[in-house]
Amino acid sequence: MAVKIIKYLSELIILFLIVGYMLPEPLVIPVKGGKDTDWNHKTFWYEPWGKSVVHKGIDIFARKGTELLSATNGIVIYKGTLGIGGNVIAVLGPKWRIHYFAHLESSSVETGDFVSSSQSIGKIGNSGNAKGKPSHVHYSIITIFPYLWRWDNSTQGWKKIFFLNPSNKLLSKI
Repeated sequence: MAVKIIKYLSELIILFLIVGYMLPEPLVIPVKGGKDTDWNHKTFWYEPWGKSVVHKGIDIFARKGTELLSATNGIVIYKGTLGIGGNVIAVLGPKWRIHYFAHLESSSVETGDFVSSSQSIGKIGNSGNAKGKPSHVHYSIITIFPYLWRWDNSTQGWKKIFFLNPSNKLLSKI
């Protein structure tokens, strides 16, 4: 009996993981009125970049208080404050990817909320280590399951197995 239950649960987990990969990922620029000219397309994995050494995302610039939009459908898995990120939101979306938004002025969602692509989830700011700098959102896409083939010899190159270039992902959807 116990063996059957374990087998059933294993199959259910595998099915759940596969379905997550099959969900469509409707990406949008996560800034209301944002355009592909609002960020430098060459800053992903740029170095040197302060305490984080390399820049593992892109900075999309906008006026302070501009609406932050969810880049995709998903579940808010974290809303709070982190040292260099300041006010942040993390959304678990399709394909088991975490969409991370940092330096916010405020957020309008709570952990556990379901959000839709293009839904307003907060306001652009300059919190964390962006204090005193032009307002923007730092946007990263992190995969839960590593893409081992992306590992290279660059600085922190092993982390590339987890971080995807948001600029490439957004441009492929425009």
